[in-house]
Amino acid sequence: MSMTEALGRMQGIQSMIAELSRPAQTESTATALKSAAATSLATGTGTGDAASFTDALTAALGGTGLASGTDLSSLANGLGPGGSTGLGALKGLTPPATATPVSVPAGTATGTDVVAMAKKYIGVPYVWGGTNPATGMDCSGFTQRVFKDLGVELPRVVSDQMKQGTPVASLAQAKPGDLLISFGGNHISIYLGNGKAIDAPVPGKTIQIRDAWEQQSNLTSIRRIVPAGGTS
Repeated sequence: MSMTEALGRMQGIQSMIAELSRPAQTESTATALKSAAATSLATGTGTGDAASFTDALTAALGGTGLASGTDLSSLANGLGPGGSTGLGALKGLTPPATATPVSVPAGTATGTDVVAMAKKYIGVPYVWGGTNPATGMDCSGFTQRVFKDLGVELPRVVSDQMKQGTPVASLAQAKPGDLLISFGGNHISIYLGNGKAIDAPVPGKTIQIRDAWEQQSNLTSIRRIVPAGGTS
C-alpha cells in the first residue's frame, strides 16, 4: 500500500473519531479536534475503542495498515482543507450529478425507499463534514441526506443519529433501510439486506455498496427509522 493510500485511510479513521468526539468537546477549534483524534488513535483509547475500529476498518477496505513509526500527531495536524495530507487532495474529484429525490408522500417512506434513495448517491466522494452531494459527504452527512430527501429529519452526527427511531435487537433481524452504527458511534451505514450495506467510507473513496463489515460483535446499535419495506 502506498503512503498516499495509507495517509488517506488514516485520515478517514481520525476524522470519524473526531466527529464522534465533537459533541462532547468544550473547545470549538479544529486544532482541539485534531489533537483529540491523534491522541485517541495513538493510544488506542477513547469512545468506541479506536484501536479495534482502526484494525476493522482497514481490513474491511482491503488495507494492511500504516507502516510502523508513522507520526500520528503530525498526520493529524495535516488534516483539514488546507493540510498537506488533508481534504484538499479531494478537490480534483468530480462528483456525479445530485440525486433527484424519489416521489414519496410525506410520512409514507419505508426501508425500500431508503435503499432506493441511498443508491442514487453511489459515486459521491467522501468529504469529512460534508453534507452536500455536489461536493461530497461524510458517513453521517450521507445518511442524513438520504432520509431528508424522503421527508425524514435526522440529526447531523452519528452520536445523535444512533438515538433515533427504534432499536433492532440483532443483525439477523435487520431489514433494508436500517442504520448500522459501529464501534461506539465511529461509523454509520445503511443496511441493504443480504449482508450488504452502503456508506461513505473514508477520504479517497466514494459512496459504495459492499459487504457489511459491521458484525454483531462490533455493532453499537441498529436503528429502524422508517417501517421495514423489504426482506433481509
